[in-house]
Amino acid sequence: MHAYAARFDPADHAPRVALLLAGVGLDSAASLAAIGALPAPVALAVSPYATHLDPVLAAARADGHEYLMSLPLEPARYPLNDPGPRALLSSQTPAQNLAALDWALSRAQGYVGATAALGLTNGERFAGDAEDMTPVLRQLAQRGLLYIDPRPGAARLPFVWARAVDVVIDHPADPASEEAALTRLDRLARAHGSALGLVEAVRPDTITLLTAWAHGLAGRGLVLSPVSALAFAPPASAQPAPAQTTPAQTAHAPPTPGATGTAAK
Repeated sequence: MHAYAARFDPADHAPRVALLLAGVGLDSAASLAAIGALPAPVALAVSPYATHLDPVLAAARADGHEYLMSLPLEPARYPLNDPGPRALLSSQTPAQNLAALDWALSRAQGYVGATAALGLTNGERFAGDAEDMTPVLRQLAQRGLLYIDPRPGAARLPFVWARAVDVVIDHPADPASEEAALTRLDRLARAHGSALGLVEAVRPDTITLLTAWAHGLAGRGLVLSPVSALAFAPPASAQPAPAQTTPAQTAHAPPTPGATGTAAK
């Protein structure tokens, strides 16, 4: 998470808002268009089921976007809601689930962390069972990865640097509802100092709305930040992750001469 965290200026004390766009890579053309349109601090959640990821991830790196690997965790109302053929399931053994985790994490490299945001499923059932989730969190911590929990308002997780989503922006996915969700995100950031929004799918109309919203943040007294700048350390009662500084603190270091303003790729 330190190596791939995007740079963020800690001297900017404006309330922070961050966005995580899920479903990236499933439609290469739509993903490339979104990467080109959205400001660099918007983070991307890459589907492990995506194919031909190289051009998508190359564009993300070139434009300064952080990205995370999406983990196919068992969702609510499974099997009606389908997380795909390589899912981590409560019916499987820890060894089977860790093998599925290894598979998902092997689909790309250069990511700052992981998330259960996988299109329209968010791994609620699996993440809600501590016995199932603990081996996954320990493995992420050992790998030095942060974790974004797509369950709005979820409790702090042990072992890993993490952050829960505050608002799902595109559920439902209509302009009026999305605008209302973004207004709520702004309000939460002002009230609490930071807020994180999740966009569940790459839709052209939603990308257009997000781009316009992001360009108006400074005028509303807010700053768009990478998700790594919003991550919290694991609770003191839990075994800490190996890293002892936040990814944002590492990313805040002054850039070296000739740096592009993004972390090392």
